[in-house]
Amino acid sequence: MIAQERDAKAATIAADFPILQTKTRRGRRLVYLDSAATSQKPQCVIDALVDYYSNYNANIHRSVYEIAERATEAFEGARARIARFLNAAEPAEIVFTRNTTESINLVSYAWGQTNLKAGDAILTTQLEHHSNLVPWQLLAEKTGAELRFIPVDARGLHVLDDLDALLDGTKLVALSHASNTLGTIAPLERIVPAAHAAGALVLVDGAQSAPNMPVDVRALDVDFFAASGHKMCGPTGIGILYGKRALLEAMPPFLFGGDMIRTVSYERTTFNEIPWKFEAGTSNVADAIAFAAAVDYLEGICMQWVRDHERALMRYAFSALAELEPLGMTIYGPQDPDRVVDVISFNLGDVHPHDVASILDAEGVCIRAGHHCTMPLMEKMGWPATARASFYIYNTERDVDALMAALRKTAAIFHLG
Repeated sequence: MIAQERDAKAATIAADFPILQTKTRRGRRLVYLDSAATSQKPQCVIDALVDYYSNYNANIHRSVYEIAERATEAFEGARARIARFLNAAEPAEIVFTRNTTESINLVSYAWGQTNLKAGDAILTTQLEHHSNLVPWQLLAEKTGAELRFIPVDARGLHVLDDLDALLDGTKLVALSHASNTLGTIAPLERIVPAAHAAGALVLVDGAQSAPNMPVDVRALDVDFFAASGHKMCGPTGIGILYGKRALLEAMPPFLFGGDMIRTVSYERTTFNEIPWKFEAGTSNVADAIAFAAAVDYLEGICMQWVRDHERALMRYAFSALAELEPLGMTIYGPQDPDRVVDVISFNLGDVHPHDVASILDAEGVCIRAGHHCTMPLMEKMGWPATARASFYIYNTERDVDALMAALRKTAAIFHLG
């Protein structure tokens, strides 16, 4: 009965998303299983965008006329609502960026280039998205710092046996809260205190965790936390960096221009207070406001319900996919819903993941195929590519059943089993 109630609520939630009421060009019901890449948007988020552009589109922080003041109030109100969602100590600890990638690069440039030197180390993991790897590679090359990795085992779980040694000399630990490829949730409860005890700061890539579970940055005691709006029912092109006030205040600006300044003369410039000193130029006002609408929507659902629903749906999906093992189904990563977020990576026999995804598309089922921006992990594991299904608040067991039917059709086309 509980499963039926949960599915019923998810179906009700799905009705809030206009795109999920549409059909594919082949007349199929749209079964969207790629939310780890980008989530769909509820009507209230779309309405927030339209309302801004229709009724009070103006630049912020500069003008005193009515709609500009309304836009400024809504923009700064959005910052406050997102700060509350993450339990930041104050809105000033939330910097608006374009996405998680830009947030990580901001820390790499503004903190890393100022604080790292030869002999220091940066510690990340073997699970990372390119966005939380490439900036540290380049920073290590520029500063002479050493780049180290927390290894993962064959199941995709972190191996912490040598954590103390890896932290020796480390000044920054940068890791994903949850893997976008395997769904693995990092044991932050062990890593963060150990990092701080070793004198290191901790940056967490929350692109996959903030949409899928309650996140309390103060309880986690992370120094930086990055997230993207588009993965949590918000628009594309808007993200945030949370940083502890003292760290943000000590960091130099990342970009230079309008709005991040306090005074400018021909000879010198003084910079604005946080968070504005990191928000150069015209801000993405509309998407920040819509991001806050998405946060309000998720809070209305309850993030603990989101996590509970996801775990139940993953349990159902793992069980269903296991039935395809005689047809060559291989599932990668931990198959424990308590240790993963909404992601299942798999391969079906020797069928290339792109072929699997193409056949599923013909059935109206949307999944991802490829290396998922984790090429080093794929090379380590010996996987040329994987197919990836990811679930969210609007998915139900019916969607898992549609995935299964499409995979059985794929197996039949390729004469598997």
